[in-house]
Amino acid sequence: MSRFFISLTEGVRIALSAIWLNKVRAILTTTCIVIGIVSVTTMKTVTDGIDHAFEDSMSMLGQNVVYVEKWPWGGIGGEYKWWDYRNRREMQVSYLEPLQHLTPSATNHAAMARRQAPVRYDDKTVENAALIGATAGYFQTSGADIADGRVFNDTDVQIGARVAVLGATIKNSLFPDEDPIGKQVRIRGQRFTVIGLVEEQGSFLGLEDFDNMAIIPISAYGSLYSLRWGIALAVQFPDEETLHEGQYEVIGAMRQIRQLDPMEDDDFSINQSALFEEELAGIKFAIYGIGIFLTGLALLVGGIGVMNIMFVSVKERTREIGIRKAVGAKSWEILLQFLTEAVIICIIGGIFGVILSMGITELINQIFVAYMDWTTVLHAILICTFIGILFGYLPSSRAAKANPIESLRYE
Repeated sequence: MSRFFISLTEGVRIALSAIWLNKVRAILTTTCIVIGIVSVTTMKTVTDGIDHAFEDSMSMLGQNVVYVEKWPWGGIGGEYKWWDYRNRREMQVSYLEPLQHLTPSATNHAAMARRQAPVRYDDKTVENAALIGATAGYFQTSGADIADGRVFNDTDVQIGARVAVLGATIKNSLFPDEDPIGKQVRIRGQRFTVIGLVEEQGSFLGLEDFDNMAIIPISAYGSLYSLRWGIALAVQFPDEETLHEGQYEVIGAMRQIRQLDPMEDDDFSINQSALFEEELAGIKFAIYGIGIFLTGLALLVGGIGVMNIMFVSVKERTREIGIRKAVGAKSWEILLQFLTEAVIICIIGGIFGVILSMGITELINQIFVAYMDWTTVLHAILICTFIGILFGYLPSSRAAKANPIESLRYE
């Protein structure tokens, strides 16, 4: 065993010396390895970023919540039949009370509507803020925690109080150096008193800013906009197991509220975070498919390049092989020496590939989501080791089988 480690150490030393003496050749050889590693690590960082962002973003939609809406989310399961959905009746805020009575297993209920609107304070304005009109239960179903102040209650909703709870982006834009609690902001020409601030939540999948919002009572929202369309109802259950059964409870309740005949189809949609998971699974599959093709192609070309350069190296060092065998080196030691050189060439390419991927990951994070951890780096090194062994074995084997007498005669 000690001889193996001595041979491995000597092989590493010889490999590094050979690579240093042929720097340009080694750089050209590792270029495709670098491209392959950049492809595979970038693919993994994007898919890992989607997974991490999805977990964080789902908490912004609330835990164990189903949403009852006119339109379904996305186009799950094939064609999105918008021509059928557009003819459905709109949701109504008045559905909320009977829905509470008909879904006893639920813990919280809320109605909400949303528009884009400017929010102003003095000479500062946040354009295209998400203005959310909601009932008091919204803060439980959405999982929005309060950083300061308070949320509005059922009484505020009943009397149509002009109060608002602001997200972190609006707070930082309108009140960078002062406490907004008690101040008045203007929304569509009406004054709303700021009573609370929502804790910073971040962006949804790295795209939509969930802190760029102002939440007001839905009755006050109704004085600014019509409540005849765009209403969504949220029903929250205590745990995931109850949610699975509770969604059918919600369907039954809505059919009763809508007074649908047994033979009629549902004229509403039940939406939940699982739909996003299915959508993201398709996106990740496409990313993996493209990434694996590009990675496989680059690594194949890189591996062939490594094999070629190793054949050249074996040919150039034929006399060295003969001398080593003449002084007692075993065939497996020659094999180990050249395999080590092939693996080191690939690992050097992998290291540069990972470094480039770190920069690319930061760039991706500016427009989408990406996440790199130590497992990504480990996978890259393992891939490089595998490529080095796979494509370095044949030339290394030829070197190991070389006849020492003929090798010594080689000029």
